[in-house]
Amino acid sequence: MLNVPATTVQRHRRRLENEMLAMNYDLDLQRFGLHKVHFFVSVGSGITMAVAKEMAKLKQVVSVGKSIGQQTIDLHAVAIVEDNGDILEVMEMVKGIEGVKDVIWSEVIQVVSKKPSVPPEVIKKL
Repeated sequence: MLNVPATTVQRHRRRLENEMLAMNYDLDLQRFGLHKVHFFVSVGSGITMAVAKEMAKLKQVVSVGKSIGQQTIDLHAVAIVEDNGDILEVMEMVKGIEGVKDVIWSEVIQVVSKKPSVPPEVIKKL
């Protein structure tokens, strides 16, 4: 047991939360019969932001981001859906946005391994 006053621990915790940590809570989607689906979208050149803004308007979509790495994937979106019918609906709506070339989707069905969000080696460098 460390002989550190609780106020000191609380002060340090508050500082970490304010200056270094991004806090968030995730709803247990499976408990409610919902699924988190990732959509990978290819768009025409020069219109990525316009397509992203249109995708963000869809009620199922919770985030849209520009993507690099794979030449055919310009946007990565996350949507919360109930079933395969919802996936098809989102895909059709995204395909209907002017400038969209292709859409593919993926869902993680089982987490095999989960490590801390930041590797210890990176934390040591901070």
